[in-house]
Amino acid sequence: MTAKILITGSSGLVGTSLIHRFLGQDVEVRKFDLNEKNQFKGDVRDPRKVRQAVEGCDGIIHLAAVSRVIWGQQDPDLCWATNVGGLNNLLEAIEDMERKPWVVFASSREVYGEPNVLPVDETCALRPVNVYGRSKVEGERLIEVARAAGLRASIVRLSNVYGSTADHADRVIPAFAKAAATGDTLHLEGASNTFDFTHIEDVSRGILTLSKRLIDGGEAPPPIHFVGGVPTTLGELAELAIELAGSQSEIAHAAPRNFDVAQFFGNRSRAAELLNWTPEVSLREGLARLINAYRKECTGSKQEIAS
Repeated sequence: MTAKILITGSSGLVGTSLIHRFLGQDVEVRKFDLNEKNQFKGDVRDPRKVRQAVEGCDGIIHLAAVSRVIWGQQDPDLCWATNVGGLNNLLEAIEDMERKPWVVFASSREVYGEPNVLPVDETCALRPVNVYGRSKVEGERLIEVARAAGLRASIVRLSNVYGSTADHADRVIPAFAKAAATGDTLHLEGASNTFDFTHIEDVSRGILTLSKRLIDGGEAPPPIHFVGGVPTTLGELAELAIELAGSQSEIAHAAPRNFDVAQFFGNRSRAAELLNWTPEVSLREGLARLINAYRKECTGSKQEIAS
């Protein structure tokens, strides 16, 4: 029997990759997004549209969000209304369904804020330092309440997902990759800030693996990381991008933003233990691929670099 799965935020970076992953699976994907052109074009802040979207679904992968820290800082009301209100609309719609679908909720490493211990595992305290992080913590609370009431629901925490030229151009890896590919200056805010970069192929494969478990009737695991698990400073990232591109790009240094987390990398052992998931695309390989893609887009060059 074909499973019917709703993906909210379906036109975003993770949603697009995940839909591609589901091709060839015994799954019917229903896409819901502000940018979709089908009958399920809509906003998670609209309870009526959400109810229409969830009807008849066996599972829901909830990706829709104001998905960036800086956007949350710029418009905290929109961030909260979308990330918390939108999820609440989804859970209320499910509550009225006779046969309740399982849910996968996409959270973020931002829920930890500035962790005391590295690497961070899923049991570490949640101490967000910005609006976006606080909205994800509240979203996780709503999911845990629903789990306690019997809903099969899982939380996945993601960290600095990258890997597509369709990503937002001012995010750090797309910005560095494109600048290095074209010989432009790399603008670096906080050279010693350390992050855990995870390729989109690994993230979508992890969510697919979890979804298959839920489709097959398996138990929903506790919060789980899909992270690379390798710490990289922004200074190291910039130097690597220039090295891989073989460019003469310069680096312009600036102070870190005061609402950004400064240090994070995660422990991925729970994903390995429960789902047999480990990342397969190294930062070096993933960054080289992205630089090649930008070079082709920007210059039409067919020359590729090796990772």
